[in-house]
Amino acid sequence: MAAARSVNAERACEEKGPEGSCPESVPPGATIPRVKLLDTLVDTFLQKLVAAGSFQRFTDCYRRLHQLQPEMTQRIYDKFITQLQTSVREEISEIKAEGNLEAVLNTLDKIVEEGKDRTEPAWRPSGIPAEDLRSALAPYLRQQRDALRRRVHRQEAENRQLAEAVLAGRGRVEELRQQGRARQQAWQALRREQRELVGVLGEPE
Repeated sequence: MAAARSVNAERACEEKGPEGSCPESVPPGATIPRVKLLDTLVDTFLQKLVAAGSFQRFTDCYRRLHQLQPEMTQRIYDKFITQLQTSVREEISEIKAEGNLEAVLNTLDKIVEEGKDRTEPAWRPSGIPAEDLRSALAPYLRQQRDALRRRVHRQEAENRQLAEAVLAGRGRVEELRQQGRARQQAWQALRREQRELVGVLGEPE
C-alpha cells in the first residue's frame, strides 16, 4: 500500500509536466501523507482538465467570436478556466470539510505506520459473512466473558466472607446465650441456697 502511494505520487508529479509542481519531492521508496497525495491528485486532475479544454478547442467552438474579437475571446477563456479551477477547488474543500477527510486520512496514515511493526499477518475477510462476524466478535466476547468471570469470582469471595462473618456472629450469639443461661442457672441456685439458709436460721430453738 505504501509503495502504491509512492508510485501514485510520482505519477501525479510526472503527469503535471514542467508547468505543474509537486508538493514536495518524494525520495524513492518513501511515502507521503494521504492528505498531500489527495491534493496532488486534485492538482493533476485540474491540469488534465485545462489540457482537455485548451484554448484551441475553445476557439473551435466560438470561431466566429475569435475571428472578430480574439483578445476578448482570450480574456473570456482565461476567466472561464480560472473560475472552473476555483469552483473545483472549493467543491473539493467542502467535501474534505464535510467528511473530515484530513483527520480521517491522518488517522489512516498513523494506523498504517503503527502496523509496519506488526509481525502477524493482517486480518482478511474469508468471504463467508458468518465466519467473519464470528472471528470479529470472538475476541470481544472472550474479553467480556473473562471480565464476567473475574466479577463472579470476586462476588463469590465476598459471599464467602459474608457467610463466614454470619457464622461467626451466630457462634458468638450462641456463646452469649449459653453464658446467659449459665448465669441464670447460677442465680437460681443462689436464690435456692438463700431461701434454704433463711429457713434454717428462722427455725425455733
